[in-house]
This record gives sequence, C-alpha cells and structure tokens, in this order.
Amino acid sequence: MIPDIFRTARRNRLAILGALLACVGCAPAISNDLPPFVLALIESHESAPVANPPASIWRYKYKGRVVFYVPPSCCDVPSELYDSDGNLICGPDGGLTGRGDGKCPDFFELRTEESRVWKDPRTDSRQ
Repeated sequence: MIPDIFRTARRNRLAILGALLACVGCAPAISNDLPPFVLALIESHESAPVANPPASIWRYKYKGRVVFYVPPSCCDVPSELYDSDGNLICGPDGGLTGRGDGKCPDFFELRTEESRVWKDPRTDSRQ
C-alpha cells in the first residue's frame, strides 16, 4: 500500500505536468526564419493599439515566389503584399473599392501554400 503523502505528491506532479502540457500552445511563437522586415512589421503591430479584427501576417507562394500578406485592418485600408525582401508589391484587397490598388488582381486566385506566420495575441478590451 502506498502512503498518502506519496499518492498526493504523484497527483500534484501529474497536475503540474498536465498544466504545462496544456500551455505549450498558449504563447504564440514567432519563427526565427522570418525575414527581418516581417519581424519589424510584427513589432509595429504589437506597439499599435489592438486592431479589430486582430492583425495577422500570412505567407504564400505567388507567381513562383514567397510573399507576405497583411490583411486590411479596416474597411477603407488596403491590404499589403510584400515580396521576401520587404518590397511592397501591391494591395490585393481593401481600400475604398474593396478591390485593393488593382496591381495584383489575380493574387487570390493564384496564391498557394498558405501559412499564418503571426496573429496578434492581444484582445480588444472594448469588446
């Protein structure tokens, strides 16, 4: 028979281990393989007020190259599409018309290999 103190200690260790495992996905990790300009974009978003919807950055393949897409933050704000060097290619959507700046109207049809590289973990306290 196992003394009560050992049973309690084992139960506590299991509870702590369970809590640690549950928190593995709590804090979003920012990948070290992101280009410096993406890290700067993330820092810029994190220092700004919380957006609604939350800010995010996505990686795609578009016309054979890696690009980074930043969705519009509001109704009249265009989205941003950057090449892997940080050059702004176009605004695929958003803006006054909702159709972006017209420089890459085929982005949504031709994009592939979608992956979200960052989403603002903060919440809007006004909600």
